[in-house]
Amino acid sequence: MKISGVDIRPGNILEYEGGIWKVAKIQHTQPGKGGAYMQVEMKNLQDGRKTNVRFRSADTVEKVRLDTREYQYLYAEADMLVFMDKESYEQINLPSDLLGDAAEFLEDGMDVQLELWEEKPISVQLPDQVEATIVEADAVVKGQTASSSYKPAMLENGVRVMVPPHIESGTRIVVDVYERTYVGKAG
Repeated sequence: MKISGVDIRPGNILEYEGGIWKVAKIQHTQPGKGGAYMQVEMKNLQDGRKTNVRFRSADTVEKVRLDTREYQYLYAEADMLVFMDKESYEQINLPSDLLGDAAEFLEDGMDVQLELWEEKPISVQLPDQVEATIVEADAVVKGQTASSSYKPAMLENGVRVMVPPHIESGTRIVVDVYERTYVGKAG
């Protein structure tokens, strides 16, 4: 499906110069002279390259529709991650760098969405939020208030997040996987 350069949004998957690109950031610019354009930061889903491209409103680009399938994460083997198709039980090995920083939140048995282009996996989507246990939290400094400050804490998977002062070691919290931020206490 062709879309105008000014209709590009973050998260869109585009076919550009023979590759498949995921839009990370956009900035609409209206200069004093000349036409408006969209400054687009994209990442190639096949080889990881990044680029910045200007699209004018008259430019069109192909928006790609990816197939998604439910898979279950099984285990890590060297630098590969093993997933199982939840319908056919077929296993697939994917490089861990396909997930980027989100790989630290993978847990055995976790359900994920694989995005496929022409039957080849190009992206793995974890749930937006996961529950994790705090294993180490800094002590509260006298004078800190819950509304004005956060303190660093270490999760069981080694990821550091900022949490409110009342959160202590052993507390289960909900964390945003992609923003790496505290969402709330696990209920």
